[in-house]
Amino acid sequence: MARALAEAEAAALRGEVPVGAVVVRDGAIIAAAGNRTLADHDPTAHAEVLAIRQACRLLETERLIGCDLYVTLEPCAMCAAALSFARIRRLYFGCDDLKGGAVENGPRFFGQPTCHHAPEVYGGFREAEARALLRDFFAARR
Repeated sequence: MARALAEAEAAALRGEVPVGAVVVRDGAIIAAAGNRTLADHDPTAHAEVLAIRQACRLLETERLIGCDLYVTLEPCAMCAAALSFARIRRLYFGCDDLKGGAVENGPRFFGQPTCHHAPEVYGGFREAEARALLRDFFAARR
């Protein structure tokens, strides 16, 4: 989670919403990214999606069997779907997202009958740090 938080901090320095994600396989980070929606002019350039894309390219596969994803914020519906399609084994996230989250809040994507694969989910990892990054980022913009 430390690397995901560093990716989130780097995103904030670029003016992006501070969310960071890493994909881990066999205890090693194989992909890391922060949000790049503004820089890439791409609404799908969320940290989770970018990290999944990077890991898939590295492993030359569309399925990340045996891989875990660490992200600083509860994934939205788009990212939850990407995790499902990639067959992520475990999801670890920092703070929940009451407004846009789709794992433990909102649509609870992994509990839907249309979800083909649901990772194990663990929330609250370094939650205070992840929440502070977001709070400070948005406070500075008000």
